Amino acid sequence: MSLFLKTKDFSVSGEEFELHHDQDLDMLVTKPQPESLDLYYESEDYISHTDAQNTFTDRLYQVVKRRNLQNKIQVVDNQVNKPINLLDIGAGTGDFVLTAKKHGFEAFGVEPNNKARELALKKGVGLSAKIEEINTNSFQAITLWHVLEHLPDLEKDIKTLVGLLEEDGVMVIAVPNFKSYDANHYGSFWAGYDVPRHLWHFSKTAIAKIFAAHQMEVVKIRPMLFDAFYVSMLSEKYKGNRLYLIKAFFIGLWSNLSAFFTKEHSSLIYILKKKK
Repeated sequence: MSLFLKTKDFSVSGEEFELHHDQDLDMLVTKPQPESLDLYYESEDYISHTDAQNTFTDRLYQVVKRRNLQNKIQVVDNQVNKPINLLDIGAGTGDFVLTAKKHGFEAFGVEPNNKARELALKKGVGLSAKIEEINTNSFQAITLWHVLEHLPDLEKDIKTLVGLLEEDGVMVIAVPNFKSYDANHYGSFWAGYDVPRHLWHFSKTAIAKIFAAHQMEVVKIRPMLFDAFYVSMLSEKYKGNRLYLIKAFFIGLWSNLSAFFTKEHSSLIYILKKKK
């Protein structure tokens, strides 16, 4: 592996990390990987584990999240026949599981963070701390919305999840794309790196190769258009730009426009199925 760039944890610790390029997979790897990763999630600034609306950024995140929930359900719904059972990994505060239930899915969720599980429970959504706590041993759909990049033992965790998927089931994975225009534009300030919580940084090649080893193939790729704007906004804030909203809008817009030609959007949704 060769050094790709140096960046830091802008949102919690301020610590510096390196991103190393795995040339075979065309993937970036965060180094060093902290022994106590949980410490980097224990912050009010880590919004995925809270429903905070304290700042404009928080409120914007919640608006985008609600809009994306409908898009996410539609992505899964287009791939399977209802009624189905669905497992959401890294369920956060339970909003996707709740939305799935409202749309007729038998939905389960796994979320290791205790605070996030407590917030989900207040919404009437009971989440498991570990996969082993779920009684159902096969699913027609498994979703990981910006979660794969967080998994410490990537190969082991993928093997476990593939083993839980029915033969005709679908796995839906959303991850940031370090090949995007906004990633290239912001470099070490790109919020999509989010080290050290993001341990792996994927390209299309990486996703295809990693899952091919588990007899899974990518059957469709879809963009997450809102991510270019939100990630650009955070990146501008990390750079200390007081006019971050204006600049972020134009960078996000240009990132999406350029991606119509390159197909390298800020975040991508991969739809995978078992090879026949």
